[in-house]
Amino acid sequence: MGSVAAASALSVAQAKAQTVPDRPISVETPTGTLYGSLMLASPKPSPVVLIVAGSGPTDRDGNSGDLLRTDAYKLLAQALAARGIATVRYDKRGVGESAAAMTAENDLRFDTYVQDAAAWLESFHRDPRFSKIVVAGHSEGSLVGMLALKRAPGDAFASLDGAGRPAAAVLREQLVTKLSPKLYAQADAAIARLQAGELAPDAPADLAALFRPSVQPYLISWFTYDPAVEIGKLNMPIVIVQGTADVQVSMVDANDLHRGAPTSRLVVVQGMNHVLKHAPDTSSQTTILRGYEDPTLPIEPEVIQALQSLVS
Repeated sequence: MGSVAAASALSVAQAKAQTVPDRPISVETPTGTLYGSLMLASPKPSPVVLIVAGSGPTDRDGNSGDLLRTDAYKLLAQALAARGIATVRYDKRGVGESAAAMTAENDLRFDTYVQDAAAWLESFHRDPRFSKIVVAGHSEGSLVGMLALKRAPGDAFASLDGAGRPAAAVLREQLVTKLSPKLYAQADAAIARLQAGELAPDAPADLAALFRPSVQPYLISWFTYDPAVEIGKLNMPIVIVQGTADVQVSMVDANDLHRGAPTSRLVVVQGMNHVLKHAPDTSSQTTILRGYEDPTLPIEPEVIQALQSLVS
């Protein structure tokens, strides 16, 4: 199917799916309740996709205040509902309805988010409405999702623009072009200590937003994981979806994940940005970033097709 025809078919499917209502759904954790939206497409048992959000205060719809207005996860759920596939998307702890579940920052670990995703999977396993469980992790949620599938039941995994390298390596890559050589050397030393499992009390004050003492335990827990290694531990169908217009995660990451799980299927979406939407001019930063602020733009059809392939 051509890209224009596929986009047209997707728009029709999404229009149909808008008649499928969001239903409230929740799961209990040791520190509070997480709240989400269930889009149940069929009265019969059906596959369900858990959509795991990316980094930061991203809500169940793929939005974050005025900085990120995509509706990406909501549009994804609608498109899957049109194909008879149920979805659950949820507010991360500390965000939206799940705000009260947030612990003190000093107590937060990367594994906390993994345990949250695993709690949803455990609840699906006990729910007769669901016949098959798929995890779709977006961006940082890719690593969260693959780790959750090592702790709870699931049948398939999709990485949507997920990092394939350890977070410390990605962080260094981002900082080296933005900091002075002196400040980068200090940041590099702090990252090295955190990688070794040690706090970095001498982290540069100019980078307190990144290395403040209360967030260092979280960074230590995050830095221990290599996504390319972790994905190889999954014994299930895997699809890796990567956009060529993504300015946050690159084809290097997708290829690393694919090498880590050689039996996975790699889907490269030409012109797709990090929020799963099409950028018609990949040489224009303005065009690429439009998807971050325009919730009316549809999800790329190839993303829907990739997820559908995991349940067919």
